[in-house]
Amino acid sequence: MKSAKFTEKKYLVVLAFVISLFFFWAIALTMGDVLNKHFQNVLHISKSKSGLVQLSIFGAYALMGIPAGLFMKKFGYKMGVILGLTLFAGGCFLFVPASNMASFDFFRFALFILALGMATLETVAHPFLASLGDERTSDQRVNFAQSFNGLGAIVGPLLGGFFIFGGAGEDNSLDSVKSLYTWIGIVVLVLAIIFSFIKVPDLKDPHTEEMEILEHATGEDHHADQVDAAAPLWKQRHFVFAVVAQFFNIAAQGGTWAFFINYGVEKMHLQETQASYYFSLSMAMMMVGRFIGTFLMRYIAPNKVLAIFTACNIVLCLIISQSFGWVSFVSLIMLNLFLSVMYPTIFSLGLKKLGGKVQQASSFLVMAMFGGAFFTPIMGKIAETDVAHAYLLPIICYVIIVLFALKLYKPKTLK
Repeated sequence: MKSAKFTEKKYLVVLAFVISLFFFWAIALTMGDVLNKHFQNVLHISKSKSGLVQLSIFGAYALMGIPAGLFMKKFGYKMGVILGLTLFAGGCFLFVPASNMASFDFFRFALFILALGMATLETVAHPFLASLGDERTSDQRVNFAQSFNGLGAIVGPLLGGFFIFGGAGEDNSLDSVKSLYTWIGIVVLVLAIIFSFIKVPDLKDPHTEEMEILEHATGEDHHADQVDAAAPLWKQRHFVFAVVAQFFNIAAQGGTWAFFINYGVEKMHLQETQASYYFSLSMAMMMVGRFIGTFLMRYIAPNKVLAIFTACNIVLCLIISQSFGWVSFVSLIMLNLFLSVMYPTIFSLGLKKLGGKVQQASSFLVMAMFGGAFFTPIMGKIAETDVAHAYLLPIICYVIIVLFALKLYKPKTLK
């Protein structure tokens, strides 16, 4: 059989544009964790209250997942991207009045609007990428785009460390925050305007196409004994538990990132700028972990790789919680290496054999990111006593993910 192309020439411009979105929303997501510490300094709020930054961001994901999916279904991928970019830019521009008023609640509102845009982009971008070429190479396109997401996650803390902690931010000013987000808003708005003039070729959902090809070739439903693709999503056991696993995955991730800089400052006695650069290094570990995980999945089943990586993070969290100096801090940096495969692998396992319900299912998996809002303030409360002990809490999340990876990942429809 002739090997499938990565994409077609007619899709190249659109593909490059959609991939760039992965880069930009990663920058915004990781800079929120830099803002946590800056708001503690400038607005004189507690760690648990600063954790409400993540509530604003991930709460938007919970609210926008389904509306974004419905909008995409009615108006198409292109309008979905334009809506996401417009909300993204609008949230960035709201940082100007929030900075002028020095209001934590106004900042949270600005972050909420920005995150509505991010949630919209994330809901649209995955199926959009999958549609830009042959269904057999859709996973390759998504993984390629995720590498740029990893690059954005490295750039976010670097930008935050340099412009927020490295400049006016050291003088307890919000001017640096206002300036940085204004420029990001301008860039994102320009992207929205440019994309409005780009013509998107006719597309077809590759997952639906794949189901049609397989069923036509066999003359029957090739997995009727285990999965009924026509059944509602709530009866698809593997999908339901993927949503649960994703909720706890983002809960662990959100808390890990939110208090990384606090750990560096309080336990390692680093300057805030230095701690933010180490945070960027940990994000580089996430990108490295994605490459390692992708390679390992050529030889080891994805669910087993997920289980192994998650078990490693349970051990690392135990070490981090004991405040062993650099041993614990290096363990904190390494958490992202093993976190790397969790989001895309859980996402992928949850969408198996869902046929035409993939877009709807994607919306729920994006909504599961609300876990980051639920867990972070609780970790912040523990961190007020000892930030190291707060890292015992993600172990609960990892145990649930291991259970999904070993027992509950298999596609199965409940009767």
